[in-house]
Amino acid sequence: MLIATILKGIIIGLSISVPLGPIGMLCIQRTLNHGRKYGFITGLGATTSDLLYSVITIFFLSFVIGFIDEYRFILQLIGSLIVIGFGFWIFRSNPVTQPLPHEKSDHSLLGDYITSFGLTLSNPLILFVLIALFARFDFVVPGNTIWVLILGLFSVLIGASIWWNLLTFSVNHFRNKFNFRGLKIINRITGIVIMLIGGAGTIISLLKQ
Repeated sequence: MLIATILKGIIIGLSISVPLGPIGMLCIQRTLNHGRKYGFITGLGATTSDLLYSVITIFFLSFVIGFIDEYRFILQLIGSLIVIGFGFWIFRSNPVTQPLPHEKSDHSLLGDYITSFGLTLSNPLILFVLIALFARFDFVVPGNTIWVLILGLFSVLIGASIWWNLLTFSVNHFRNKFNFRGLKIINRITGIVIMLIGGAGTIISLLKQ
């Protein structure tokens, strides 16, 4: 159960970080302009905010754990459909056209961390995405100890950090050949993968009935 929770946490961390929205664009921009560590710390700030929302989500779910256990099939089915819709939105979106926050000329790691944390925190809609993902992957299971939940949350952080590390490494490595048109292709591939995950979840939920 512990290993399963950790793996689910990593998948959830990746799922909420991979979509290239304003934070992804900001991470790429800072990596190109200032270096990999500035891009990574930007992603880490967003990850910290996601982790905070994950804690809020778990506390919210703990109040209705009985309801979730009773209506697990319906919630998993709805969660899968939301994941499919989320993937479709990513597929249709064009990250190149999304606005970026105003950047000052002077840069510091702490400043980049705080701005990305604040930007992500200003989007509480991530709560609905987390609730859908938590329900879809059975992340909060009755009987789990507090230590399992803590390790699960830490694994969300690990999953998100893996993505930001890979993104900044790739952008920094290919910075001389980087083409922003490729971001749309990346978003479409990401959207398709997320829709497939949601579709597989829907089929599994229906087969369990």
